Amino acid sequence: MTAMRLFALAFAVVVAACASPTTSGTAVELEEIDVAGFEQLIATSEQPLVVNLWASWCIPCRSEAPLLREAHARFGDQVRFIGIASEDSPSGSRDFLAEFGLEFENYADPAAAVRGYVGAIGLPVTLFIEPGGTILRTHYGVIDDAALALGIDDLVSG
Repeated sequence: MTAMRLFALAFAVVVAACASPTTSGTAVELEEIDVAGFEQLIATSEQPLVVNLWASWCIPCRSEAPLLREAHARFGDQVRFIGIASEDSPSGSRDFLAEFGLEFENYADPAAAVRGYVGAIGLPVTLFIEPGGTILRTHYGVIDDAALALGIDDLVSG
């Protein structure tokens, strides 16, 4: 195989992998949230929270989504998981949630107000919040399984 054909094949594979998935079933519209809504959401939660700020166009967000799905499946009865799509399109958010099978609560923050409120410049950001709204820990950047486990452990053991 010539170098040009090999390059063309590799390019086609990359394009196919990056293509937007098609969603089937009902299209879910995310409820919008702003800073006041976020403050109320965390202040009134009776469960500890893991809040992840993400966007469908964010490559690190895509890499951590399966980890969050697994953590929700394992700890969802002890911890409330919430996702906030920051500066994302409605269709991008829907496709992202469908692609990664994220079935926990998600909101839309088209103006990135919540991201600014928590002092984040980029995405992703993961917050570990005690019942009643005290932010225990903020993880800036892609989270790995050890950091996620430690944050959840702090929430459920405290």
